[in-house]
Amino acid sequence: MSEQASATIREMILSLLRARGVESVGETEPLFSSGLLDSIAATDVLMALESEHGVDLADEDFDILQIDTLQGLETFLSARKAA
Repeated sequence: MSEQASATIREMILSLLRARGVESVGETEPLFSSGLLDSIAATDVLMALESEHGVDLADEDFDILQIDTLQGLETFLSARKAA
């Protein structure tokens, strides 16, 4: 996973947040579990990870909480890149 792909997903999340009136979010602030982003936004993010960035989310070890923060998303993408 390239840095550009990570930046694209990050910008998508920030755009979804702005559309919901959230102007900024901390790196470790929960996105989905806090309700800042809903299940529709989660679906959009997951579909982008799969279709645009080739991430296989069918892995039985995947949990949405792995990408519940911007920092978690970076960690998740870095681990996928290394694999």
